[in-house]
Amino acid sequence: MKNLKENIDNFLKEFNEDIKDLNSLERLKEIEIKYIGKKSKLHSLLKIIGQLNTTEEKKEAGNLINNLKVNIETQINNLKETFQSKEIEEKLKQNSVDFTKPVFVERKGSLHPITLIKRDVDRILTGMGFSLVSGPEMESEYYNFEALNIPSTHPARDMQDTFFLLNEMILRTHTSSCQSRTLEKYKPPLRIFAPGKCFRYESIDASHETAFYQVEGLLVDQNITIANLIGTMKTLLSEIFTESDVEVRLRPGYFPFVEPGFELDIKCIICHGKGCSTCKNTGWLELVPCGMVHPNVLKYAKIDPEKYNGFAFGLGLTRLAMMRYKINDIRYFNSGDLRFLKQFR
Repeated sequence: MKNLKENIDNFLKEFNEDIKDLNSLERLKEIEIKYIGKKSKLHSLLKIIGQLNTTEEKKEAGNLINNLKVNIETQINNLKETFQSKEIEEKLKQNSVDFTKPVFVERKGSLHPITLIKRDVDRILTGMGFSLVSGPEMESEYYNFEALNIPSTHPARDMQDTFFLLNEMILRTHTSSCQSRTLEKYKPPLRIFAPGKCFRYESIDASHETAFYQVEGLLVDQNITIANLIGTMKTLLSEIFTESDVEVRLRPGYFPFVEPGFELDIKCIICHGKGCSTCKNTGWLELVPCGMVHPNVLKYAKIDPEKYNGFAFGLGLTRLAMMRYKINDIRYFNSGDLRFLKQFR
């Protein structure tokens, strides 16, 4: 028994030395395994009980070892709580929240309304068998004018309409230049559409801008009629405005690259025909210049106008967006005003 008490005293002394400069939870776990684990020094003390002679000595030795174990476990648990509390405090300091700071609400971006309308037009026209083509915004006079039956004396070349560049190129005034490029490269039958940005020297107001978006459509085949043109336009516009049958009207119009030419108007969806600044108080909005492809345009592309004919249309994507979303001023689109853009999330 004397040896057992000495061993217990030495055990406690060694344990207290180990925990004296303890500085981490990981080190505490190592000490726990060392002193009360399955292969610890505490279990080595149990062997002494078997060497004792009387039952009373064994009982007393058992009580001493059990008290030692409880003492060690209590100290270890207290130390664990201390280290865990310190760890929690450190994390709270690192991830502290200052409740006096202003709250910043997450702002999600959105597509521009013209992008939204363009995607719908792309989807509808490709579903009708049209192929998407593109062309340069800085264009030559030949593709923008001459190949579309617009001679050098035509008013469209006047400085009041066209931006002329110092490199003898121009900013395209319509995406119809893609029409002349496509006819030169591919032969009929063909169906194409060309969305993109156009530029004109305009007086800026609620319905006019110097930069705007347009989509050009072209179909060339045999035995094409005006009825095909009207049917295509009504189908396209009905899909865009999700109406079973949009109300349109045809007026004669002059465009050098079509003959006959038309202005296809749609009843103003913003004011429902009552009259507003967008439709210039007429109740109708000029939406689709269109017509049958002029024979000279086919001749420029070396296509026989006696064998092939077709129709073309130019649709203002900006105007479409204004009508769909009931926007009464075209200047909002290029303003960069987040109050306007965030409405289209």
